[in-house]
Amino acid sequence: MPTLPKYKHFDGRHWETGTVQNYFAYSGVKAPHTGQPYTEAMLMGVSGGVLVGYFSFAYEGHDPHVAILTRNTFNPLDTLLVRLGVIQHLQQTPNAKKGLQNLLDALDSGSPAIVWADAFSLPYNGLDSRQDWWAMFPILIYGYDDEADTVYIADRSAQPFTITTGELAAARGRVKKDKHRLLTLEPPDSGKLPVAVQQGIWDCLKRYTEAPVKNARANFGLAAFQRWAAVLTKPKDKQSWAKAFPPGAKMYAGLTSAFYRFGLGAVGAQGDRELYAGFLDEASVVLSRPELKESAELFRGCAKGWSKLGLALLPNRVPPFKETRELLTRRRKLFVEKGGKALAETRKVNTRLEAIRAEMEKTFPLTANEAAALREQIAERVLKVGEQEKAAYESLQAAMVDKQGRAKK
Repeated sequence: MPTLPKYKHFDGRHWETGTVQNYFAYSGVKAPHTGQPYTEAMLMGVSGGVLVGYFSFAYEGHDPHVAILTRNTFNPLDTLLVRLGVIQHLQQTPNAKKGLQNLLDALDSGSPAIVWADAFSLPYNGLDSRQDWWAMFPILIYGYDDEADTVYIADRSAQPFTITTGELAAARGRVKKDKHRLLTLEPPDSGKLPVAVQQGIWDCLKRYTEAPVKNARANFGLAAFQRWAAVLTKPKDKQSWAKAFPPGAKMYAGLTSAFYRFGLGAVGAQGDRELYAGFLDEASVVLSRPELKESAELFRGCAKGWSKLGLALLPNRVPPFKETRELLTRRRKLFVEKGGKALAETRKVNTRLEAIRAEMEKTFPLTANEAAALREQIAERVLKVGEQEKAAYESLQAAMVDKQGRAKK
């Protein structure tokens, strides 16, 4: 069965942008401003760049959790492909055999294949599979060997993954709307890059002041920092941390989920700000606008601010919190650096994290007053990050708009 020769492209770190980066790299696509493969930073910026979103959720049978949005999550894959003028060949079928044949045809033609798979069904992620929990994301298939019962995958790690053919079929068929979906791509239109870069930046600027979801205006953009600080410090708020994440296992869940969502990130940089700074450095060349480099440095400062916020959430002075932060960081590093070979170590990390979580139900390390003090400290750090983000936003706005308030040409 087909396996692409000399496939060695594992630089992508995010489901959408990383998968496309790997695809283009194998296909020999070069960015016009560098003569090198498109970077994930460029693809991320074109897709809409960074944003800010704060939400908390509580579902029956699960710990409550905090969801921090740090990059555009509103159809970023199609957005970046359309802006770059990429012709897409999408195939989808409810029939598993037809879905497999589409995959084999793509590989036979010499192309990798982007398919959608349930993260909880892919064993190398080390996640517990549950009937009421799923998450379909794009991954890249570059080999399929029926005789050896092996599928070869590039997925957010510097190392390849292998799973069985049955495991791939189960993951691809997990959710009806994405069942056996497959995408192949033609090269970007290099002439569209300058406009695509501008559109990506304008998207980013807009989402600092305008919510993409109208009934959640306070949860997006610069307002999200104020909202997060408010629920941390105002016990009477309906969604306050005092109510949603009281001292004990629930507070532990809130702290760890918040840190996980921005502290580790898909690319290992705080809040994706370091990655976005890289995009702005490239954008300054594409648009011949050197002032974008100044904005890039401010976003790098934001990355440091997010890092300090992560330390405030899981501070060193509370031993189980420090250990949790270190374990979460280690788990992410193992995944990126070792891929499937790290699964045994990852399971040990997960076992220890489960043990710490169980300890939180019996003996929480903070008194009620200490928990309130920690929330205040986190809120202070949240507002500081908000100030940094506001400065970065204003710098980027100034780089794109002239003194009359018109878009620079």
